Amino acid sequence: MPVPQLHNKNSGFTLVESLIVFSVFMLLATVTAFMVRPQYQYAEKQSFLTQLKADLLYGQQYAISHQHEVTVNFIPEQHYYCIRDNYLRPFIVERTYPDNITISPGSMPLYFKYLPDGNVSKFGNFYITINGKEYHFTILIGKGRFYVPEE
Repeated sequence: MPVPQLHNKNSGFTLVESLIVFSVFMLLATVTAFMVRPQYQYAEKQSFLTQLKADLLYGQQYAISHQHEVTVNFIPEQHYYCIRDNYLRPFIVERTYPDNITISPGSMPLYFKYLPDGNVSKFGNFYITINGKEYHFTILIGKGRFYVPEE
């Protein structure tokens, strides 16, 4: 019975081929890394604004359902806001927000109250700056409705 002969073939990749594949991979990884950052900033902005709106609506609903005044305070130096029913009771909502978000007063101070009927004690706007973009957070007179258009 004949013994099969082994063929000595060098069928690996050359150094040049390996470097080309590696450079294409690095190029794709770099482009992907730069495209992910804006998506993160957009998600962070949307998350903050959505959470703030939800917290304010919750504070208003709490004031109506419990027939108490509810105080909303923003403390921009500490990147913090809170909603509380009474200074003797625990917070209803207590949140911190990222350092790249700043809140500054506009035509109203950074504190107001929801009255037992759901109306606000003060109306006007304040400014929210997120990654260099400014938003006017406007609270309307009357029923405490609010909106946030991008400036």
